[in-house]
Amino acid sequence: MATYRDELRSRYAALAVVFLAVLGVLFLRAWSMQILSGDDFAAAAENNRIREIAVEAPRGRILDRNGVPLVQNRATLGVTVDPSARGDEDLLYRLSVALDMPFADVTERASSEREAALQPRLIAVDVPMTTVAYLAEHESEYPGVEISVVPVREYPNGTLAAHVLGYTGEISEEALKSGDMDSYALGDVVGKSGAERQFEPVLHGEKGYRRIEVDAMGKARAVIEEAEPVAGSDVKLTIDIDVQRVAEEALVNALAAARADDFKNARAGSAVALDVVTGEVLAMASVPTYDPTLFIGGISQANWEALNDKDSEYPLNNRAIQALYPPASTFKAITGLAGLEYGVTSLSHSYYCSGRWTGQGEDWAKFCWNRRGHGTMNFTSGIAQSCDTVFYEIGIEFYRRGAEEMQDFSKRFGLGSRLGIDLPGEMEGRVPDAQWKAEWNRDYPEYQRWLPGDDTNLVIGQGDLLATPLQMAGVFAGLANDGDVMRPHVLKEVLDSKGEPVRIVDAEVAFETDVGEASLRAMHNALLAVTEGGTGTSAFRGFPERVAGKTGTAEVAGRDDYAWFTAYAPADDPRYAVAVVIEQGGGGGAVAAPAAREILSALLGLPVETVRASDDSR
Repeated sequence: MATYRDELRSRYAALAVVFLAVLGVLFLRAWSMQILSGDDFAAAAENNRIREIAVEAPRGRILDRNGVPLVQNRATLGVTVDPSARGDEDLLYRLSVALDMPFADVTERASSEREAALQPRLIAVDVPMTTVAYLAEHESEYPGVEISVVPVREYPNGTLAAHVLGYTGEISEEALKSGDMDSYALGDVVGKSGAERQFEPVLHGEKGYRRIEVDAMGKARAVIEEAEPVAGSDVKLTIDIDVQRVAEEALVNALAAARADDFKNARAGSAVALDVVTGEVLAMASVPTYDPTLFIGGISQANWEALNDKDSEYPLNNRAIQALYPPASTFKAITGLAGLEYGVTSLSHSYYCSGRWTGQGEDWAKFCWNRRGHGTMNFTSGIAQSCDTVFYEIGIEFYRRGAEEMQDFSKRFGLGSRLGIDLPGEMEGRVPDAQWKAEWNRDYPEYQRWLPGDDTNLVIGQGDLLATPLQMAGVFAGLANDGDVMRPHVLKEVLDSKGEPVRIVDAEVAFETDVGEASLRAMHNALLAVTEGGTGTSAFRGFPERVAGKTGTAEVAGRDDYAWFTAYAPADDPRYAVAVVIEQGGGGGAVAAPAAREILSALLGLPVETVRASDDSR
């Protein structure tokens, strides 16, 4: 029988075995950590001791075609807070008072998770010197608050060309997840619209870094290594700052003239000027515009809502490429050319306009814009006077042929397609045909069939036809360039650090129309007649260069008429094409044509003057 001493001995033996087993496990674990994984743990310890902070690269500048800065960088004073301050509500409240900022905004920015762990949180930029002096004098009351030099975008010409240039802002999580921005991180500033967005890869540059030694509490102790960032490349645009300024002023003048003529709702418009041979965009204006400085340091919610309010006419939209309009009678240049090419009309063909057209029968009578009638018209006078009856006759003949030749011909000039401009957001427009109408009305079978009225609406640029101002400028540039529509572009060159071009954009044909020389010559003469005795005469009276152009007045349901004018000049040796549209501005000859005259004056190096025109045509 075992004694009590024997039982204790066995228990001690078991305890010893357990103890030795635990020691063995600890020994094996220590051996594994030190011998097998020693390097890994040493690296982890080093990583805990070292923090790396990215240093942003200055963005490249954006220049006009002559090297004039449109967007550049400037150093400004900003206020940052240490990340540890996010929970100090008393500090953040006092800071909000000093900066005259809402407490919620200060708290949100101080608590941002977009930056690296040790990256100071930027609270405000462009801080007044009085505020900087106050914070410096009371430094002890604002622990973790620093005044730093912050590089921001500067717009030396104010709002000029804002839609072309675009604005910048913090990269979104959606953009990061897209897979196209692997080298970016949350908190990085990127182009959000316009050229800033389009040319982001070359404007952005390469980040530098700063490696910092921290203590056990995560506080920075010393900078142990750093690399300077590489600035982004400058880009030179095709925009001419002087022509751009005139284009924007011309739109403002046109809107004022329209309102003076009782078109009180005229508040928006657009203008485009192209080099007909190269496709270079010399000016692209959209009204209303916006101030890109609102986005520096992050746009406020109030300003963002104001820019997207319906009553503001959506100033962020670049109407030159993003707004779609019925091109109205400017489209008659396409209709006339198609009629000549397909033998539907000719220079010798005559038409009689009584003001009321019954080619589809009495029940479907249509009216010319001139209800009194134009009398006997031929092809050239039909264009010059914009006689609707002439084009109703052409349209009904195209309908009878049943081959959708008008639609096919329109698409040869780029209508219904993106022209491929190097700016984000371009719309493709619409050239309606039987298939489109059937699909559009798939829930309404009674409206699916293509009818004669669809063609007679199409040929006068109405109905379901939609185009951008850029597309119509491209059409007239094509007419001036022997039928070739060049691809429009705003990038001229990318420059290296020495200002030398490392990339030059070459001219490229976007659409080869293959229109016959005789047809182009006939249309050229007809468009000359528009400004030399037709609906554009009043606006171009006394103009020293000959201009080939076309007026247009678009009907839009529930709104006042939209004014159009498209042209190229000098007519005898075309170099530039212009398109102008004034929303709810009335007649094209009275409102849009004078604006086009101002722009053409700037393009041709002529004195720019504002003229008033009178014209009641459509």
